Amino acid sequence: MTNAMIPEITLNDGNRIPAVGFGTYKLKGNEGVAAIESAINHGYRLLDSAYNYENEGTVGEAIRRTSVPREQLQITSKLPGRYHNYKDAVTTVQESLYRANLDYYDIYLIHWPNPNRELYVEAWQALIDAKKWGLIRTIGVCNFLPEHLTKLEKETGVLPAINQIELHPFFNQEEQRKWHGEHGIVTESWSPLARANDVFEHETLKKIAEKHNKTVSQVVLRWHYQLGAVAIPKSANPTRQLENISIFDFSLDADDMQTIASFTRPDGRLKGQDPAVYEEF
Repeated sequence: MTNAMIPEITLNDGNRIPAVGFGTYKLKGNEGVAAIESAINHGYRLLDSAYNYENEGTVGEAIRRTSVPREQLQITSKLPGRYHNYKDAVTTVQESLYRANLDYYDIYLIHWPNPNRELYVEAWQALIDAKKWGLIRTIGVCNFLPEHLTKLEKETGVLPAINQIELHPFFNQEEQRKWHGEHGIVTESWSPLARANDVFEHETLKKIAEKHNKTVSQVVLRWHYQLGAVAIPKSANPTRQLENISIFDFSLDADDMQTIASFTRPDGRLKGQDPAVYEEF
């Protein structure tokens, strides 16, 4: 039994994930546990973490403290750039599980392609094998460009189920999303609300929000949903947490969608992290 409030999306491996999840970046220690536990209690079932966030243990502790059964939750972590070679990648998946005190991850992603090192195919093979061994249920990537995704399929025969990419109104990734759609990959959005203040004070977004009697963040998260992208907003504030998943009782019309699409910028990346050259440690 999953949370009926949130629709689900079927992945190319047959597994299903909630259409909106919860980001845990920078949520650590006791305060982090409390924030994540609050999110679960408000109805989030998809939790997004990473080895490099150094909070897999925090996520694991929140899972233990909540009354929601483990099998109703979908936990994501990510392989860091420094562990792309096959042996290191396998060890890192195991270490991720130990840190969170979990038997398996529902989703495990390669965090960045790190193309200059050219080891991401090896890392991908490690995830394919870890899935066979039952350590992971769904495998995917983050920040991979079509050329990287094509290489994965060519060399292993397996395309990712998910590609988590930077996606927000100022960088809407239309071409990349189209490519995902044509190849059966689900798009997941990181930084879905961009820099919150830029979004919350945006006059046009405020007008659209007023029109629907919703908040700006609800409008933006609804926009992600209608694009077919799974947003993973982060908030430690319980009111905001609830607000961010209360997006399924209204729809944006074609004009709204087009208006929001017009905000995108060629240089819209928040930190200029271009996957063609960016190297994650």
